[in-house]
Amino acid sequence: MKKTVVLNVVALSSRLIGEHTPFLKKWSEKGKNINIKPLLPAVTCSSQATYFTGKWPAENGIVGNGWCFKDEYEIKFWRQSNKLVQAPKIWEEIKKKDPSFTCANMFWWFNMNSSVDFAITPRPLYPANGLKLPDIHSQPMDLRGKLQKELGQFPLFSFWGPNANIESTRWIADASMLVDKWHDPTLTLIYLPHLDYNLQRRGIDFSEIGKDLQEIDKVCEDLITYYEKQGAEVVIVSEYGISDVNNPVHINRVLRNNGYISVKDELGLETLDTWASKAFAVADHQIAHIYIKDPVDIPLVKELLESTPGVELVLGETGKKEHHINHERAGDLVVMADKDSWFTYYFWLDDKKAPDYARTVDIHRKPGYDPVETFADPKIKFLKGKIGLKLLKKKLGFRYLMDVIPLDATLVKGSHGRIHDSEEDWPLFITQNTDLIDTTTIDPIDVYELIWKHVFLQN
Repeated sequence: MKKTVVLNVVALSSRLIGEHTPFLKKWSEKGKNINIKPLLPAVTCSSQATYFTGKWPAENGIVGNGWCFKDEYEIKFWRQSNKLVQAPKIWEEIKKKDPSFTCANMFWWFNMNSSVDFAITPRPLYPANGLKLPDIHSQPMDLRGKLQKELGQFPLFSFWGPNANIESTRWIADASMLVDKWHDPTLTLIYLPHLDYNLQRRGIDFSEIGKDLQEIDKVCEDLITYYEKQGAEVVIVSEYGISDVNNPVHINRVLRNNGYISVKDELGLETLDTWASKAFAVADHQIAHIYIKDPVDIPLVKELLESTPGVELVLGETGKKEHHINHERAGDLVVMADKDSWFTYYFWLDDKKAPDYARTVDIHRKPGYDPVETFADPKIKFLKGKIGLKLLKKKLGFRYLMDVIPLDATLVKGSHGRIHDSEEDWPLFITQNTDLIDTTTIDPIDVYELIWKHVFLQN
């Protein structure tokens, strides 16, 4: 077996490799750049699960970053148990072939309750006093303490939110190299999310994202230089490309205005009542799953959404099958935005009645994905002072609400999830082993086989 490292450089596309990424440009030109046809949905959890199982969402069950768990009829995002993935994983299949094989998963998703040998994943602490404290979960558990002793506490608040920056990606890279030094795994999967942040904030504006490209280029240079010195085969993958958007579509408000959504009053604020709603949308970037209580309403909802500006495609059972997303977890309808649009989760009609979590970073309570969490509200006067006061309360052990997130979806300038027309926005697979594949385009399920081939290269 050949030591192999897979760098998941989130949001990397051929459009981004150039003057701001001198190392990646030179390294990729020595090898072979392969376009990966976009998955539907082209989002983190679905893409990663497809790559490490070699199965479509229809088979592996990961139909998005979140979905409605139908036995509870509750919307849940960013679940972490690997048992949710309903297909064998590449590390399990390789170990059957060679029991000496070991795998380290460094922040790829579904990394708890997993069969990998070494796992690191974000896992904040939520004490009973209401605080949220940065932390990680590891397998084996002593890795958690060893890594944070060497590198400091995992910088959770630079991993997502208004302060998201290169610091968390750098921590993951450094942690990966330490795990390699300590345990020398055969296969290492490394998640590098940095480009995701400003590309969603700013879109493809090189005057705004040039610094981010330079930063990820340096991290990749350090990792590739280190691992190649260890004799490893290094490949780069990305999950999707991000493109410019300018039109947020409030799909749940469309449903509410047509009598399908029910809300509950909680202390004068509104929350989505999934149990009482006739239909609701689970918004996930440029894709939304529509769950409809009475099948009689499906044609009516389909007609309504097809006439909604910003919606390009509404998939029923036949369409879901064609796009390999016909799993029981998927919505009764799956909706794709057009190239300029994306879907918000917003269900309230008056911002004064928005739930308290709407103005916070709260990825688990929100019934949909919210990229506006990467912004601090520009309308708040003395914003830094307000944040500083809240952080002081936190340090003193008091309850606090970090309600600094705006409710202005027009701030978001980049998105992903749909099937892009332009190949320069497709995800990539880059390898130095140019003789392993004789095509320049692959399906997302083919990533599995290519990783397998790298592991079983002859030394």
